[in-house]
Amino acid sequence: GMTHQCSATTGHRTPKNMSQQPTIIERSAKEENIMAKKILLKPVLKWVGGKRQLLDQILPLIPESSTYVEPFVGGGAVLLAKQPENAIINDYNSELINVYECVRDHTDELLDLLHSHAEKNSADYFYSIRAQDREPNFKERSPVQRAARIIYLNKTCFNGLYRVNSAGQFNSPYGRYNNPAIENRPAIRALAKYLSGNIKILCGDYELALQNLDKDSFVYLDPPYMPISSSASFTGYTEGGFDYNEQLRLKNNCDKLASQGIKFLESNSDCEEIRELYKDYKIISVSANRSINSRADRRGAIKEVLIDGR
Repeated sequence: GMTHQCSATTGHRTPKNMSQQPTIIERSAKEENIMAKKILLKPVLKWVGGKRQLLDQILPLIPESSTYVEPFVGGGAVLLAKQPENAIINDYNSELINVYECVRDHTDELLDLLHSHAEKNSADYFYSIRAQDREPNFKERSPVQRAARIIYLNKTCFNGLYRVNSAGQFNSPYGRYNNPAIENRPAIRALAKYLSGNIKILCGDYELALQNLDKDSFVYLDPPYMPISSSASFTGYTEGGFDYNEQLRLKNNCDKLASQGIKFLESNSDCEEIRELYKDYKIISVSANRSINSRADRRGAIKEVLIDGR
């Protein structure tokens, strides 16, 4: 593990001039926060296609930018590892975006509700909460109630994955974990603090996040992947009907970014269609261990590519 170093060893002390003071305080606070940030600021939700296993391959390819843009934010692993000061994030999934907004705007109430879920957690309780989105008045529940429900189900369901059926209803079974981190207070507070900064949160088609970007922006695209086989195309990966025509539209948007001089990086599956679509770009092969299959023997390295539009 990391050895804890005394902060006095991190550099020489500068005399505290009043005029200089803010920058000194900022910098030392930043240095001291790096470890805390890395521990606390991680995804609150586990999401299909999450990028945690690929971070060490993705992060070095993300340059400094005036605005970091993530049009398919999902669980936000890359965003939270990078922690840009200015960002625009978007997702098509309104329940997911509602979680981010409630973490930011209703932190205390959300934590109270999660505490209550944690105290009542059991298989029966899980299935009663899971069934709520089948009720006709589900949408009348308050945003913070819906957000607490999603986080609770995500922390306690099998494999911890947000998965819906074709009717958009949550359908992962109960996971029977001994001690799920349902109310992860430090993580939620850290995320609330981060999202309260200059982070613009959008919900809808990814093109929303690509409007009027300035040249120094950087865009990381993590779309629903092109399915490699018919078995891979279960609902999680094609939410919102992201078919080949959608892949084509995305490629056109990448060309548009390139023509505007805006740098981007895109994750996708390693298959002929994608390699053909992006043949004018540099393509980097990566492999991720994806636990999206409940049958252990089918888990394995899924080949992915990074399309380098830098």
